[in-house]
Amino acid sequence: MMLYLILGAAFLGVACLVGGVATILFRSEGSLEIENRLDVLTGAAAPMGKDKKEAALLSSPLNDGPSLIEEYIKQWFNLRAFLQQADVPLTPSKFIFISLAMGVAGMVIVPIVQLPLFMAPLGAILALLPLGALLFKRKRRLAAFAKQLPEALELISRALRAGHSLASGFKLVADEMDPPVAKEFGRCYEAQNLGIPLDEAIEEMTERVPNLDLRFFATAVVLQRQTGGDLAEILDKIGYLVRERFKIWGQIQALTGEGRLSGVVLLSLPPVLFVVMWRLNPNYCMALFTDPMGHQMLVGAILMQIIGALVIRKIVNIKV
Repeated sequence: MMLYLILGAAFLGVACLVGGVATILFRSEGSLEIENRLDVLTGAAAPMGKDKKEAALLSSPLNDGPSLIEEYIKQWFNLRAFLQQADVPLTPSKFIFISLAMGVAGMVIVPIVQLPLFMAPLGAILALLPLGALLFKRKRRLAAFAKQLPEALELISRALRAGHSLASGFKLVADEMDPPVAKEFGRCYEAQNLGIPLDEAIEEMTERVPNLDLRFFATAVVLQRQTGGDLAEILDKIGYLVRERFKIWGQIQALTGEGRLSGVVLLSLPPVLFVVMWRLNPNYCMALFTDPMGHQMLVGAILMQIIGALVIRKIVNIKV
């Protein structure tokens, strides 16, 4: 009983320490963001449209400033962009705090519940679980956006032929279509309503959504506004190109379906057999964890599984 109390007190202490450090680091940045917002509203700062960062100031939440932890993590990948692309309503600071809390909880659970030795990295697994969920949601949302984009471009093209402006076409997409394409075009429309030039608003949308077809659309809009031309016809051709590429991609998915299914079976077979053998005869499997040769065999098996997964993915992943 005393051991459980000590572990619980240690967990609460670490959680309070992390929360205190986060509060100290993020409080000053929120105050600075509020001051910058007030400077823009009162005219003390540069006017809207002079600088892209200052122009987007009024369209961002007050608590949306970068933190010290975010600036450090940004050396490897942009967590804020990943959260925006996945449409997760969390700041990078909160996301990092949730991951750390889950990791600490996993490390505390292992000795309390007295789990087996191979469950020791449970804390690291739980800490990486939010990141895995974020990547999965991001991939699914970007795929949904890519499927909706041809219809959105054709809708804007019909709006231009009917005499509407390009901004009105964006508003039409935001009102008539479903997320995520409606939300992204709606954000672009609201940004240009706040004073941001439409070219910069579209550029920001391409940064939020890393889609090659959307980049073609942004380039076409910029060139048309600078040199002129029939934008409606260009949008029709881009939409037709996207639909044809999706058709080819579907054919490739059908042809590589057998290879992908074989990869799933081959990669899942060793772990499933290990679980079955563990249930039937645990002593037979313990040699992998107690004997030095078993350790080498286990590491070799894991490395071969990873190499096999990469090879199969390289074979069946054909870019269109």
